[in-house]
Amino acid sequence: MFFKTQEGKHKILELYHKKLQELNIDYSEKLIKTTFGVTNIIVTGDTKNPPLFLIHGTGGCAPQILESFPKLSEKYRVYAIDVLAQPNKSAEQKLDMKTLDYGKWVIELVKYLKLQEVTLVGFSFGGLIGLKTLEYDESYIKEVFLIAPVYLVNGNPFKNLFQIFIPLKSYIKTGKQEKIKKVLNTLFSEYDNFALHFMSATFQHCNMDFSPLPVLKKKSAQNIKAPITIFACEDDIMFPGKKMVKRAKTLFNSPLGLILLENSKHVPCRIHLDLIQSRILK
Repeated sequence: MFFKTQEGKHKILELYHKKLQELNIDYSEKLIKTTFGVTNIIVTGDTKNPPLFLIHGTGGCAPQILESFPKLSEKYRVYAIDVLAQPNKSAEQKLDMKTLDYGKWVIELVKYLKLQEVTLVGFSFGGLIGLKTLEYDESYIKEVFLIAPVYLVNGNPFKNLFQIFIPLKSYIKTGKQEKIKKVLNTLFSEYDNFALHFMSATFQHCNMDFSPLPVLKKKSAQNIKAPITIFACEDDIMFPGKKMVKRAKTLFNSPLGLILLENSKHVPCRIHLDLIQSRILK
């Protein structure tokens, strides 16, 4: 199971609901049964607006990514998806990253909601999910925006080991705040108290997956026709921005936009998030 205990799950969902209420938005929630598990979606924005799927990254939840892009609902009907096997309200079933299951899961959601021409925005692991969706069946997808996506490049394993995974394992074992803060300082351009509390609770109370991350093959990438915009983060040690831009240029035949966010770590700062949001709204 993803959550170690019911008590831990309760603590995380308390934080989840606190953040959702702080957003002060009109929303509804949908629980959708899929082949891969029940999926929770937060829906906001006018029903007449075109659909947009908003997909968070590892250790995240729908309210967090909604907070990152608060103006998207002015133009889109936003479906913020709680990714399976993450600290949120969806099922705890983990999918195999080496298969197209994440893409099949997203398309099931699209079909259930009877949507067409979906704009898809994915951050980090949500980027992998977006690309898996294009690989599986891009016929329902209008355009994709990927922010520091997993699945294009990987960083130096030794840097990741010493700057992220060793302090993270130490935090899980000892609960010392300086260890989790070291991880957040490596990953976040800036972070607030909620991010600290939510990530602390996640790594304390969840069984996280530290499996090696796959990389998209060129043959599969060149079959994709949908327009893709990639926001790569220059100082991202997990998925280095310049390396990502260089490889993306060789991968895709589809219309491609590449933006390098200078001096940005894996999680962009507010200024960069606003820049991304503006680009999506255009």
